[in-house]
Amino acid sequence: MKDNKTHASIYFLIARFILLLSLPMEGVKAYGDFWNFYRLAELGWPFFDIWVEFPPVFPFLSRGIYLLVSGREHAYIYLTAILFSLVQAGSIYVFQLIAEEVLGKEESRSRSISYAFIVLGLFYGWSYFDCFAVFLTLVGMLYIINGKHINAGAALALGGLVKWFPVLVLPAAWKGMERKKAARMVVFTVIAISAFWLLLYFASPTYTSASFLSQGAKGSWESIWAIIDGNLTTGNFNPAADRFDASTATLTAGNPPRIPPWMTLIFFGGIGLILLWKAVLDSKLKLTAFIGLTMTLFFIWSPGYSPQWVLYLIPLILLSFERNRSLLIALVVILSNLLEWPLMLSRGLFEYLPGLILLRTVLYLFTAVMFAFVVFSKDSLTEEGVM
Repeated sequence: MKDNKTHASIYFLIARFILLLSLPMEGVKAYGDFWNFYRLAELGWPFFDIWVEFPPVFPFLSRGIYLLVSGREHAYIYLTAILFSLVQAGSIYVFQLIAEEVLGKEESRSRSISYAFIVLGLFYGWSYFDCFAVFLTLVGMLYIINGKHINAGAALALGGLVKWFPVLVLPAAWKGMERKKAARMVVFTVIAISAFWLLLYFASPTYTSASFLSQGAKGSWESIWAIIDGNLTTGNFNPAADRFDASTATLTAGNPPRIPPWMTLIFFGGIGLILLWKAVLDSKLKLTAFIGLTMTLFFIWSPGYSPQWVLYLIPLILLSFERNRSLLIALVVILSNLLEWPLMLSRGLFEYLPGLILLRTVLYLFTAVMFAFVVFSKDSLTEEGVM
């Protein structure tokens, strides 16, 4: 089986490199955020020279890549795209290990091939650094499934310093793991993330505070709440924002929220707590589906949404449902995101944004219900052992 694990990720890399080599520079840049990553790296060290809207890991890595290539933009883009592709290959490898545990060895083979095929040509994977957080989320899940709580905490803590989404695994781990292990893992994750931010704060309080607050002050975008607020824009910052001026980090780019996020958080958080209390995560499949349920509910609640976030849902969908159903749901969800960006918004068709958002929201509600059916079902797709 070792060869099979290797083949899916290696074949993915071969195909991805052929794809990248075949595309012109404009094709590699696609509709991603290379322009923004490069511009920020060009300005100086994050958290010390400028404020950034991202958690610390990628901005520092991006600055390192910029210095490594001596500031040459084309080299920066190619090297970053290759790095992202390598990380995605790692995700495919870890995905198959998880699939073996959740669905069995035979089924894991076809699921990993499906996963590799789906993400191969999806430009979100090589144009955004979310692939790092997806990889660390999957690593954390694998360690949780295998009962290695400290390793899981380390992976999720590092993931939380890339993007916040990996910490959404913690509720399922708390419910599905042995309680002492789960408590140690949660405490380790929270302390590790907090300690890193505190070190940055003591080293550079002004830019660290601005960076930490910037995303929360951004307002709503591309979500059901953005429609209510009348913000029919993408998640770009206010044009008046100056990365060298920490006071501009909290400038909003659109209308203020008509429904405060804390109010909707009470509602969705309450639903999440009820589901967590009711759920009995007595199998690896149910634990995986509960992570998918948590992630989907978070995306519905979030004041903002970015289409590349679908990368977090794809592996969870492919792991949680029957083969044909998982492929159908994954493809429909991906297409709804691609329809939003780049197909419509890149062409300036913002008048269609409310309809696209409503479509995606309905699909995510449906997906959340499907995850819930798996979590609360008495049956399972596999006879693999309970944790």
